[in-house]
Amino acid sequence: MELRQLRYFVAVVDEGGFTRAAARLHLAQPGLSAQIRQLEQELGQPLLDRSRRSVTLTETGRAVLPYARAALAAADAVRQTVDAYTGLLRGRVSLGLVSGATGNAFDIASFLADFHDAHPALEIALTEDTSERMQAALLAGELDIALLGPTDEVPPPGLSLQTVIDAPLAVAVAPGDPLLAPAGDRTSVPLAELRDRALICLPRGTGVRAALERACAQAGFRPRVTFEAAAPHVLAQLAARGLGVAVLPAGRSPFDGQLRTLTITRPGIRARIALAWRSNGPASPAARALLDALRGALPAIPAG
Repeated sequence: MELRQLRYFVAVVDEGGFTRAAARLHLAQPGLSAQIRQLEQELGQPLLDRSRRSVTLTETGRAVLPYARAALAAADAVRQTVDAYTGLLRGRVSLGLVSGATGNAFDIASFLADFHDAHPALEIALTEDTSERMQAALLAGELDIALLGPTDEVPPPGLSLQTVIDAPLAVAVAPGDPLLAPAGDRTSVPLAELRDRALICLPRGTGVRAALERACAQAGFRPRVTFEAAAPHVLAQLAARGLGVAVLPAGRSPFDGQLRTLTITRPGIRARIALAWRSNGPASPAARALLDALRGALPAIPAG
């Protein structure tokens, strides 16, 4: 019995079949199947039931699975212990990013490139999703770290947040929009003036959308969002075509000089981006090292 065979067995179980497991492991499916059969022959019992469309565990497989996971975890712990003494970081870190998380305030690509240069044996997996789903993924252990827009005023239990951007929400409108009519040089707009306007906003589950909906609910109306897009620059493009009023963090909305930006007031609404992680810290040394590096780099980001 080899650790490699146990890793293959666990991958087939986690992926629900040989095809997806082979793709994840970068193996040919026949080779993967052969390794699992060899493991079953050595143990003298089938571990997987292949009689149905989806692969399922046999009774023996269910009994073996926790020990296979424990053996793999122990082997990883041995590697991590040795790596800690040699100063080498290896493994896989999952980092979640909300679309447009830091805009021009922080060059995440350059940061990750520098971090990878310093730790070439480390694999960093990037995931882009809504803030709401990333918060859930952090709590479930599916993500190690995330840059997200908090969807609640108080962080969910079990998560720690470090605010890195705190900017007022603003609207971006095309020249000639009625919101500019009261005074050609106005720089702000009361929230009440957006009551009946077609709005262009980030999807539900993002921090900007949650902050807007909370403020509108407190003002006694629901925002009329007619267009949604995950990328802030797409919101600005739609507004530039006259399709509505884009709601964006202040300082990030102008699009090729075609838009005017007005800060939302009465009440003012804040849009925040935060670095988030589980309160008890990421599990692996690699993830903890990346979190420490991010926490050291991100406080220098100026507020919008």
